[in-house]
Amino acid sequence: MLAKVFTGAIIGLEAELIEVETDIGKGRPVFFMVGLAAKEVEESKDRIKAALLNTDFELPKHRITVNLAPANIRKQGSSYDLPIALGILMADGQLEADVSRAVVAGELSLSGQLRPIRGALSLAIMAKSKGYQELFLPAKNAGEASLIKGIDIYAVCSLNQLINHLRKKNPMSPCQSTAIQSDPGQYELDLADIKGHSTAKRALEIAAAGGHNILFSGPPGSGKTMLARTMPSILPPLTTAEIIEVTQIYSITGLLSADVPYISQRPFRKPHHTSSSAALVGGGNIPSPGEISLAHRGVLFLDEFPEYSRYALESLRQPLEDGKITVSRVSGTLEFPAQFILVAAMNPCPCGYATDTDKECLCNPYQIINYQKKISGPLLDRIDIHLEVPRLNFEKLNTVGEVESSRAVRRRVEQIRLLQERRFADSPTLTNSEMSTGEIARFCTLDDQGTAIIRHAVNKLNLSPRSYHRLLKISRTIADLDKQKDIQSHHLTECLQYRLRVE
Repeated sequence: MLAKVFTGAIIGLEAELIEVETDIGKGRPVFFMVGLAAKEVEESKDRIKAALLNTDFELPKHRITVNLAPANIRKQGSSYDLPIALGILMADGQLEADVSRAVVAGELSLSGQLRPIRGALSLAIMAKSKGYQELFLPAKNAGEASLIKGIDIYAVCSLNQLINHLRKKNPMSPCQSTAIQSDPGQYELDLADIKGHSTAKRALEIAAAGGHNILFSGPPGSGKTMLARTMPSILPPLTTAEIIEVTQIYSITGLLSADVPYISQRPFRKPHHTSSSAALVGGGNIPSPGEISLAHRGVLFLDEFPEYSRYALESLRQPLEDGKITVSRVSGTLEFPAQFILVAAMNPCPCGYATDTDKECLCNPYQIINYQKKISGPLLDRIDIHLEVPRLNFEKLNTVGEVESSRAVRRRVEQIRLLQERRFADSPTLTNSEMSTGEIARFCTLDDQGTAIIRHAVNKLNLSPRSYHRLLKISRTIADLDKQKDIQSHHLTECLQYRLRVE
């Protein structure tokens, strides 16, 4: 007898529909699995056998053949246990059920209990898009899958529970849709905690409002890291669409919290400078998202910027430009989203004091040049804002008075993000930093004085076309913060002070 159960295979961030065909035929009792199954899927045979025996079902004493179709898609992970077990019981006549409009996924323990799987949210998105009405998942995955409305999600604790439901002995109720609510949250640092550095705080506000990348440079202890760590506190809350985007990435990587089924705050990723290129951009034998994708719609903070390997840093070029990363392997090409704000911090030289007015630098010119050459020109060209962070003297550190909080800055940033949402309502662009060439021409018009300033900057500073366009994008954000419809000359002059270091 032949039985068919539907499940899904995770490919990158997406799920592909898989038909689990099970046939019980004549012959000696052997268990064959075909359909390009990986090692962990092959191992499911032993888990399924034990789970069936320990839940009082009989393992067919005949030839069992399981086909995972289509055969050209490699099947990986442990989520095939439950659909295969159902297929065996249905093919053997121990279970009569109609699962033609359902998708099933879950890992079985030897006792028949269900363990959580990765990619449940992607499975829910796929099942709904394919027109399926029900999705059966391990109980710990039901919360994230319930973010998707329009499909019944069932939280299954054990194989027995699902069998009783299908037999209508003890029907389960579908889970309620998970209510999505962005959480501003509590942050490690607030702008009010940092004395002085008014220019750096202004640069952070511009970067947050327009989604621009920023690089801080200065001597050790000047406050670069503290400033960078305040960035999440001034970013606007995630929208519902962004929450689902980010949660899907964390679901695939198995980083979702067991208590909270979705990501409610903008990610802030701070990988160590010993991280490899694959750790940053993603990859591996089975390509998976890296730190830049885990920072999607949030912040990627790279402290001690020149200390990362040259290869790892150069691999950031494409995602900084395109907002996505393409990972190619022999088995195929996968694309992961990577629309993040890069915040980087570095010392100006190996000892750190090349720009310090109070402490003498111990490095010779050759050492300084070699140190700064660790970051290539093309990579620096992709960073919008470059800022020197000087060491503060005692008077500034001991300043008494009210300092603007992150909450106040965040309110302004939220207003500018809403303005950009209306501006780019007819395109996939979300922030000024993502503007295409056509959108730059449309929204970054200059008057005669502004044109003269930008012409002089391009000619005298040898700006690349990329730098020219980034100047216009930053100027557009500064004009938005100034509540001006058009970019004015003082917006351009402020913007130029953030780009001089590159040239």
